[in-house]
Amino acid sequence: MKNIKIILSVIIASIGINELSAQNSGISSSLGLYIFPSNNQDAQTQEADEAACFAWAKEQTGYDPLNPPTVTAAPVDKSADGTAVKNTAIGAAGGAAVGAIAGDAGKGAAIGSVVGGVRGLRAKKGSENAQEQANQQAAANHSTNLLNDYKKAYSVCMEGKGYTIK
Repeated sequence: MKNIKIILSVIIASIGINELSAQNSGISSSLGLYIFPSNNQDAQTQEADEAACFAWAKEQTGYDPLNPPTVTAAPVDKSADGTAVKNTAIGAAGGAAVGAIAGDAGKGAAIGSVVGGVRGLRAKKGSENAQEQANQQAAANHSTNLLNDYKKAYSVCMEGKGYTIK
């Protein structure tokens, strides 16, 4: 008799948990939205309304939150742009001037050209990294904007069907 009570308790608890998770597993909760049926709509009506608004918002925005598009960052141009050459020439000129004062303009020019070239390469690499980060941030912002537009359309539809949504 004790075993039967335990089994029945487990079954009843299981049914209650399944019902509770069914109420919280709608489209709205997957979007992080809270829905209140202002016109006392039942769970089946709310589920049907959520499905209809899901389709309508998808049609209006072209965005499917279940299969979001892959937004990739624009590639950064890493081809040579003359920065190293320009800085090598500037470094050589500066090195030659310093070398002339020290007594060996050729040696000064050689050292200055190496320093200038390295400085130019570092500047280009830093610029490329900054551009790459900016492109990645732009892609992330675009993705977020697509989802937010979808949520707006979905919310408008659900409000039109008599729900309070936050």
